[in-house]
Amino acid sequence: MRSIRKIVVLGGNGRMGSAASAVFARAGIPAVLLARTLGKATAGRARAERIAGRALPAAALTCGSYDADLERELATADLVFEAVSEDAAIKRAVLATVDRLRAPGTLVATATSSLSIAELCAGRTPDFRHHFVGIHLSYPPTLVIGCELVAHPTTDFGAVAIVRDWLTGALGREVVETADSPGFAGNRVGFRLLNEVAQLAEEHGVAFMDQLVGPHTGRALAPLATIDLLGWDVHKAVVDRIYATTHDAAHAQFKLPASIQRGIDRGPRGRQPAALGGFYCRDGRGPGATQLVLDPATGDYRPLAEALPVMPAFVEAMKAAIRSGGGYRAAIEVLCTAHGHDAELLRRILLGYLSYGLGIVGDVVARPRDIDRAMGFGFLWAPPSVLVDAIGPGRTIVMLERAKLPIPQAVLEAAVHQRALFDEPRIDRAQFFAAA
Repeated sequence: MRSIRKIVVLGGNGRMGSAASAVFARAGIPAVLLARTLGKATAGRARAERIAGRALPAAALTCGSYDADLERELATADLVFEAVSEDAAIKRAVLATVDRLRAPGTLVATATSSLSIAELCAGRTPDFRHHFVGIHLSYPPTLVIGCELVAHPTTDFGAVAIVRDWLTGALGREVVETADSPGFAGNRVGFRLLNEVAQLAEEHGVAFMDQLVGPHTGRALAPLATIDLLGWDVHKAVVDRIYATTHDAAHAQFKLPASIQRGIDRGPRGRQPAALGGFYCRDGRGPGATQLVLDPATGDYRPLAEALPVMPAFVEAMKAAIRSGGGYRAAIEVLCTAHGHDAELLRRILLGYLSYGLGIVGDVVARPRDIDRAMGFGFLWAPPSVLVDAIGPGRTIVMLERAKLPIPQAVLEAAVHQRALFDEPRIDRAQFFAAA
């Protein structure tokens, strides 16, 4: 069994390359950051230190360039971690070079968040394909410990076992093994909800949708603020890929909103330093800066304080239930019995999330527990099974039928056997809900 003692990171100056490098360094595993130039790799190291929150020993992260150092470093690598641009052609070209220069048996992982693992290694040598996997670290990996491990049909079982044990042991990741499917598990389910909320924001407004589907519904960060954190370019890459390659019941929810495309056409969008702003931005710097919110129809910003809507009474009642002894179950009960268009809208969003999440069981993941872990550890969202248990499996079926949404087999079985669906006794279900 090969141990992982040295990692070579390709694309070490990028967002995921530098963030993953910080994780490797904090785990005490030396990594070499390579980029097109030494200066770019050095900038990636500085970014990794900022992400890690402390200075790192010189030996923890060393830097180099592809032209000067790639051949030498690949010859002694235990794991090559490819984190270049999320573009299939670019990744395939880089991986072809890795195939030519790596030593036999060297593990190779791609950090793609949505591209096919099998397609990326198509045409490579048998030894390369046998040792090639996808490692999708949830972002930011220094704070979020969820991780998806993706094999393809010719990945060696032993290679998967080595990487799995290393991720769970040395890196402390909570690993979910998924099929080589567009978006894998977490992004397939998570971006469906994120993009649906972005679609609805064109009609209802950004501030309204983020407050409607806020932390009281079982998520650490509101959906549109989450898209800003990830970056609009990342969001577009994921949903465009899933929209183009899947045609299931949620196909329409993956169509990129025109307002996001218009924003991207003007320049980088999100919370990144060079971005022009996302759904939110600040007018100036420092504590006195004004928080602004986007008008999707015009592309203009206005003060968030002026755009804050009056929320429906049931939303405040959900928050009050969370703050009180009733907790999240009482909050879900409020939602289940609330009247009006806004309550119907929120119910449909959450029912769509649990229907789709548990609906890909047997296709993308093996068990309901896998999708629950992908969402709980990877997105910090209340897992679909937590919502089913809070609503009640029988009532969930009735509500799904009323909403004309598919009923997952796992929900049917939970109703028949009258048992809870969520199977993580060490996880406090209430931790996913907040009254902010």
